[in-house]
Amino acid sequence: MTRKEELLEATYRYVLEHGLTQLSLRPLAAAIGSSPRVLVFLFGSKEGLVRAVLARARTDELAALDHVRASGDAATIGLTTAVECLWAWLATPDHRPVLTLWAESYARSLVEPGGVWGDFAAATVHDWLALLADCQPARERHSADGSARRTLALAVLRGALLDLLATGDHKRVSAAIAHQLALLRPASRTGPLPSA
Repeated sequence: MTRKEELLEATYRYVLEHGLTQLSLRPLAAAIGSSPRVLVFLFGSKEGLVRAVLARARTDELAALDHVRASGDAATIGLTTAVECLWAWLATPDHRPVLTLWAESYARSLVEPGGVWGDFAAATVHDWLALLADCQPARERHSADGSARRTLALAVLRGALLDLLATGDHKRVSAAIAHQLALLRPASRTGPLPSA
């Protein structure tokens, strides 16, 4: 691992604990055993470092999506099973720091679309919709109804995640996910959401 990669990983761990919005190079550098000068040299600027951290966070997001794909042939998983798998991952307490960073970055991307946050929000929507589409049978995937169903599934997951991050009320939020899945699930496959 190069020094740049080591410092990026250390910065990422620091940001997971302290957030990204108020990131200041001097305290960051002191915490990770570097200097502001070295960070600017390696990443070009503070903005370059933030971009690198956002790319690193996206790597974790894509790994979560790959976790669902690894569950089997994506097209045979089905939309509701994909949502169950995603929710189980999202609701795991160990993932809260990554998801809090995701929420912070998503919000900043919406209010500063031309800034360093760029198209983070739009990119993450497309990433998740692509996974959900992969998990739908081809006939459903390519229909207007299929598009609406995966968009609804993503909206429910995103809203539930924000609620969980804000309240920590896993039981209530998971019950809401289970209720929504019962509506999304074909009639022949109704049943409760497995416990996470």
